[in-house]
Amino acid sequence: MRIIFVGFALLTLAFSQTALAQQADNEYQVGAILWTQSSGEKAALAYQAFTLARLTLDRDLRMNRRGRMKRAVIVDVDETIIDNSRFQAMMVQTNQAYNGKLWTDWVNRAEAIALPGAVEFLRYANARGVRVFYITNRKDIEKEGTATNLKKLGFPNVNDETLLVRTDPNNSSKEPRRQAVGAKYHVVLLMGDNLNDFAEVFENSKTVAGRLSAVEQNKNQFGARFIVLPNPMYGDWENAIYGYNNKLTETEKNARRKSQLKGY
Repeated sequence: MRIIFVGFALLTLAFSQTALAQQADNEYQVGAILWTQSSGEKAALAYQAFTLARLTLDRDLRMNRRGRMKRAVIVDVDETIIDNSRFQAMMVQTNQAYNGKLWTDWVNRAEAIALPGAVEFLRYANARGVRVFYITNRKDIEKEGTATNLKKLGFPNVNDETLLVRTDPNNSSKEPRRQAVGAKYHVVLLMGDNLNDFAEVFENSKTVAGRLSAVEQNKNQFGARFIVLPNPMYGDWENAIYGYNNKLTETEKNARRKSQLKGY
């Protein structure tokens, strides 16, 4: 009996240590999530982005009245027109790392809220005959939940043609979907929270320095054709810090983050 008890105790200890090791170090995200959920600045930046988008669209409507192609705007979904900070907060509160099942469960709850100004701008565009395309890297199994969420919030013209999810599990590039829209429509502007939402040149930039260089080379596009929404919670900016290495431990990730800090 003693041998069995000792063996059970050791097994329990090993399981507890494994569970502890699997817990995510999400504490560094707390400030970003609080800023997203609580700051007036976040709301102000969203209103500012969609006001700029409206001005850009109005300018194109005035200056290109004889264009033969129908106009379109392309928007990303997550942290561009809807807010998933509750999902991020849940992972902090439960010490869980991101995984696909958790994310799919959240998406299919269809409970994300709209970013300030997003619904109004896209309705404005739609009312002026501009086709709205939602290009997202949410998966096909998440398409129905995404459509439900967008429709519930009042986003216009959400259907199988306009909601373009990721269908290739081995390729996250949005470029083919952007090109498909561009072949039929005059794309006035693109909106996103990640550089990869705008053009292939950003998708090919995998380092911190490379991404900054790509922005510098395309600086005239921002505010003119590309409009960025702020997202300090997650994104390719963080993947670049980790070298796109999803096998790093929490300790290694922490070290990479700190190594990028520039003090004096």
